[in-house]
Amino acid sequence: MAEHAAQTRQFPLGAGILFGLALGGFFDGIVLHQILQWHHMVTSAGYPPDSVENLKVNTFFDGLFHAATYIFLVLGLVALWAAGRQARLIWSGRIVIGAILIGFGLFNLVEGVIDHQILGLHHVNETVPRDQWIYWDMGFLAWGAAMLVGGLRLVRRAR
Repeated sequence: MAEHAAQTRQFPLGAGILFGLALGGFFDGIVLHQILQWHHMVTSAGYPPDSVENLKVNTFFDGLFHAATYIFLVLGLVALWAAGRQARLIWSGRIVIGAILIGFGLFNLVEGVIDHQILGLHHVNETVPRDQWIYWDMGFLAWGAAMLVGGLRLVRRAR
């Protein structure tokens, strides 16, 4: 019995966080960049979407952004695969969802602070008047913080 318990582990938190980072990036890129077209990767960095040439530049950088989020997904799968091969995993729904929320929230916070505020590459919703961009950016950060806190609480409760 003790031997069986030693070979049983909880869901790998790092894999879930990587999945959350990927989902955060895919949501941003697919929903905000492509479907709603509120911004692209470098629309506030001198490439507004007002010409075909600028859209080509933005499409290229959007593609690099998607490639990075794809890498998060692959790394999450590798981490999950490695953990699953080493020991029997206990799949706690709270830990899985909590870890994904942590990753998604971290994505929003890091991307929101670095790309929106520090570098000014783009802002969440550039279709509204410029003086309103900050409200959308702060909402994005609040949404990320809420997911991070919610994810941490779920993981803590599950453990």
